[in-house]
Amino acid sequence: MLVIYGAYVPHKPAEIQRVVCIKFKPGTTPEDIDKHMRDFATMKNAVKDVVAYTAGHVQNSQPEQNEFDVIHYLTFRTKEAAQGYEANADRKLFNKTNEANWSKVLEMNSNIEK
Repeated sequence: MLVIYGAYVPHKPAEIQRVVCIKFKPGTTPEDIDKHMRDFATMKNAVKDVVAYTAGHVQNSQPEQNEFDVIHYLTFRTKEAAQGYEANADRKLFNKTNEANWSKVLEMNSNIEK
């Protein structure tokens, strides 16, 4: 008989999605934007309880009219986990390192409808 402890975890559906929208300052280089994307993808690995992450560049036939340039989506199981993201030291360091290239930031949480 084989007994494995901790192998069964009851499924708890994700409750919260965090959306992070960034508009870069004019003159921000494509290399700086690529670094931002890589750094965010790496940073989210250090944030506890991120169950899903995606990101991308905003698509528009007239990019100069975009309100934001990139959007990051983080999914958390609980409201408390999303609050932990806001206080995370790696997130704060990411912001401090990259904010000089940002002209506008919008961050918000939304409930995931069941």
